[in-house]
Amino acid sequence: MSLRRAAFLPDGVEELLSETAWAAEDLRRQVLDHFRAQNYQLILPPLVEHLDSLLVGAGEDLEDQTFRFMDPASGRMLGVRADMTPQAARVAATRFPGDATVRLCYVGSVLRTHPDVPGGSRSPRQVGCELFGDASLEADAEVLRMMIETLAIAGIQQPLIDLGHVGVYSSLIADLGLRPGDEQVLFDIMQRKCVPELDSWLRSAGLPVEAQRALRHLVELHGGADVPARARQVLPDDPGIVAALDALEAMIARMERVGSYALHVDLSELRGFRYQTGLSFAAFGTDRARELARGGRYDGIGDIFGAPRPATGFSADLNELLA
Repeated sequence: MSLRRAAFLPDGVEELLSETAWAAEDLRRQVLDHFRAQNYQLILPPLVEHLDSLLVGAGEDLEDQTFRFMDPASGRMLGVRADMTPQAARVAATRFPGDATVRLCYVGSVLRTHPDVPGGSRSPRQVGCELFGDASLEADAEVLRMMIETLAIAGIQQPLIDLGHVGVYSSLIADLGLRPGDEQVLFDIMQRKCVPELDSWLRSAGLPVEAQRALRHLVELHGGADVPARARQVLPDDPGIVAALDALEAMIARMERVGSYALHVDLSELRGFRYQTGLSFAAFGTDRARELARGGRYDGIGDIFGAPRPATGFSADLNELLA
């Protein structure tokens, strides 16, 4: 390889220089100072771990995002972290086993085999916080407040907060007996909100009429704070759905005290559906196109380490916040 070719970085991998690097360092310090003031304990887990540790709980959704290689010392498979949330769960379970509630924060580089969005970064500088051991709505509200305050530190004063709850969709499909392939097709259609394609798939799938009607309504249940009330009028009176809508309405009421934002409620937005268990949220900038942070509830993540706990948290890319 020529020196000229060697000087180029891989696609999706960036470096920061001069004033931008100092600005990123200043932002990192401010964010961590804020986390510390809110009683979150800083952890600095390693860049590389045993692969099975990185792919538990929330990490299972990252399997195709993780670079892996054989450790010549042990013969075991190692992975380069693609997300720091599974590492925080391991630390909470193994280093704080006797603590009822654990608040952890972190910052560090992660590496992914492909970007989350076309043209995005494969090497974010991830920052975030996780709250373990508290299943209450107050814990979710605390983490959401921490996310909004982190954005404010970065100069983002009026983010769009996209709020949802995976319990609505999971309750609707729980008893349909969908094959894994069909479930994936339906999931993809819901994410694209392609109504004609959804109508065609529902007709061909042979689902009960009530289920077809509910899924058709679900893809259109997005908008303002009135979405849960609208959902109660058109969705089945299922205990899981009712509980999810109750949680959404309670969170919307609490959000009046967590800062300045624009609210968008979307019951068919299923980011993190494979591992999240409750409320989910994401933040977008003024252009409404770039996701700046995401989070939600993912109970039971410490189960494989012998310490299943309720959990909720959020993360962001410092480089994206800086941009």
